[in-house]
Amino acid sequence: MNETSKPDTLNEIGVLKRREIEARILAPLLQALGERFGREEVLAVAREVIIRLAREQGRELAQSMGGNALAQLAASLAAWQQDDAMQMELLALNEHEFSFNVTRCRYAELYRALGLEELGAALSCNRDAALIEGFNQNIQLTRTQTIMQGAPFCDFRYVAPSSSEEK
Repeated sequence: MNETSKPDTLNEIGVLKRREIEARILAPLLQALGERFGREEVLAVAREVIIRLAREQGRELAQSMGGNALAQLAASLAAWQQDDAMQMELLALNEHEFSFNVTRCRYAELYRALGLEELGAALSCNRDAALIEGFNQNIQLTRTQTIMQGAPFCDFRYVAPSSSEEK
């Protein structure tokens, strides 16, 4: 966040509602820009911007959570779960590992209902790795599948190095 910008408070309406608003505005805009300048180039620029924003949001998230450890990351997920937006199965949570499966994703359901699966991957799924880079660059995220891509669940595996392993 630059010094002249205000904190991002849009998640107060719920991340799911926020993503719907974004998709309903961006989809026709990206389609029109794609017709004029080339679809792949426009989508590439959109992905780059979204990733940059996600990194910035990760830094802001760590600041707002009062730290950037896995415990703070886990606590922050309440914003993404608001309005029953996703259902999770917690597998592990300790100072070195935070693992869970998303077993229902209303974000994916939303984008499918709007006919915007590709945009959904860019607006939501692609943010995850960049968000954690901004939140804490030492935490590694591994995710091999998503509901958006047709998998039965999303597998999130976050690993934080021990103190002796940190850079």
